[in-house]
Order: sequence, then structure tokens, then C-alpha cells
Amino acid sequence: MKARKRKGEPVHGWLILDKPEGMTSTEAVARIKRLFSAAKAGHAGTLDPLATGILPIALGEATKTVPQIMEGEKSYRFTVDWGSETETDDSEGANVATSQTRPEADRIKAELAVFTGDIMQVPPTFSAVKVNGARAYDLARDGQDFELAARPARIERLELVEQLGRDQAVFEADCAKGTYVRAIARDLGRVLGCLGHVSVLRRTRVGPFDLNGTISLDNLMEISHSAAGREGLLSVLKPVETALDDIPALTISGSDAARLKRGQAVLIRGRDAPVITGPVYATSNGMLVALGEVEQGTLRPTRVFNLS
Repeated sequence: MKARKRKGEPVHGWLILDKPEGMTSTEAVARIKRLFSAAKAGHAGTLDPLATGILPIALGEATKTVPQIMEGEKSYRFTVDWGSETETDDSEGANVATSQTRPEADRIKAELAVFTGDIMQVPPTFSAVKVNGARAYDLARDGQDFELAARPARIERLELVEQLGRDQAVFEADCAKGTYVRAIARDLGRVLGCLGHVSVLRRTRVGPFDLNGTISLDNLMEISHSAAGREGLLSVLKPVETALDDIPALTISGSDAARLKRGQAVLIRGRDAPVITGPVYATSNGMLVALGEVEQGTLRPTRVFNLS
């Protein structure tokens, strides 16, 4: 029997893309996967086509750490246009209501506390939330009537950065997973009595990744066509374990690494063994081996990596 040809190369690591406006997250991942000739790729947190900024893309074994990044806090800088609410809660949708009222800075600042901390938030109609198995945005595009229930969201910080005349205001926010910036703009506009929608949205942080570590598609194309070629592309990747910066690292022996890779638990031995309980990642000879949980001196693997 003829062996099936492998599609793509075993490329492992994180590429922190500065996504351009007008491109979906799925399209961005496909572009990166082709550029690196990678066998496997995925992203950690969708960005709307309107949005720019940080889109963490996992290649190869890094896809096993996507859940850790998805749980991380995210930061945004966004502009709200006052005076109209749209069907998509951003500038890509048609107006559904208008207002001649415009808010003063003091009034805006006074209302921000309502949107800080643990709140209940109704997702935008055009969102990936599922309704009876279908995506809300698909139902909305088909013109179907439905209602989305409010769900818990957490906003750690929401600040008014500046006002751009009477019709626009710029904000910054730090949010937990599952929070919609478009919904913040919509609901803030309603509370202020002026209506509003997002016109500019830029994601500035996702978990351990910020704008300092990003690279654009244009720069990646320049590298791929330069003398550095593929080696140059691989040099911009961040290690798989970058996604695990918020959990302890544990160095283990080669024999214990072999046991973990077989799915077997190992004892944390020795007089100088660290006192650890909970999630850790294990390395051997400087290479990531596994994610696991330590309980009563025993490390049990939950994810095993094949980076050799």
C-alpha cells in the first residue's frame, strides 16, 4: 500500500501576526500556513475583518497550547462613532437607529464604571454565538428573527482616551475571554442616549503577546523573498512554550520525559525537588515535553508534545 504523502512540513511555534483590516482570521491563518508550508495551523482568538492588531497563530505542536492563550486577557483600543446604531454594531452594518444627541466627556467617564468588572452582556447579533446549532451571524444574514441571551463578561479596565470632536471617542479596554467590544460600544451608546457603534478596532494584547512582538504580512513576504528565505521566516517564530509563561516550568530527566510521552505519570524525586501543586509544563534538555498536573508529588501528563 502506497504511503499517503504528508501535506506540509513539521513547523512548530507561535507567529504573532499584526492582522490587516479587511481580512478574516481564517484567511490570515491560511496565508501563514501556506507561507510556512506548515502541516498544521490555527489561531487563538478571532478578529473581525474590520479589526487590526494581534492575531496569535499557532503552527504545529503550538496548536496544543491554544487553550492557554484563549483564556488570557485581551486589550483593545477602539473608536466609537456616536449618533447611530448599526445591525452589526460596527461600521460595516447598515444603520438601524440614529440620534442627534452627543455626549460630553464627563458624562462618558461617569458611565464607564457600569461597564467595568463582572457584567452581563448581550453578544452582537452578527457574532459566532450558536443559536440552536447555527451561528448567529448566519441566521442574521438570512434575515431570521432571534434573540441572544445576556451572558457573563468581565472588563478589567475601560478608559476614555480622547474625544475626536463631537462625533467620536477613543477608548481602551482590558477584557476577559468572551467579551465583545462591539457590544460595549452599542450598550454605552444606549446608556448615554446618543447611540454608537465601533468604527476602528485594534487588538493590542492577547495573553503574553503584545504589539512589540508582532509582524505584518508585508514584512513576512519580504523575508520569504529575501536571501534569508525559509530560515528567515522560521527565525520570527516564538517557541511553543511562550504560551505557557503563566505556569511553572519543571525540568525532568530523559527517562521521565520518555514516560510522560507514553502518557505515564512520573514522581518528582530528590531532596531539591520543587514543591509544586497544579498545572506545570515539563522540559528535558531544554525541549518542551508535556503539560501536566502535579498532585502529591506526582506529575500526570495532560498534553504531550512531539518537537524532536
